[in-house]
Amino acid sequence: MMNIKEYYVKEYPTDELGVELKDTATFIGLLDTLHTEGDVYEYIGVEDSMVRERLFWELTSILDRPYDYVYALWLK
Repeated sequence: MMNIKEYYVKEYPTDELGVELKDTATFIGLLDTLHTEGDVYEYIGVEDSMVRERLFWELTSILDRPYDYVYALWLK
């Protein structure tokens, strides 16, 4: 599985924020960050709600869970 930056740059090549995402961020790490109530923006390296939303949607696809599941984890 590719890391978050590789995924994002491939899926959203015109979004200049993609290159600012952390090279080490993964979707497993994003899920862990959500479970431990960590700072999602700090983990991914970009403080942009659109980027976060796009990553949450991909995470729901990976987990085969509804979007509300991932969003609820973030709201904790």
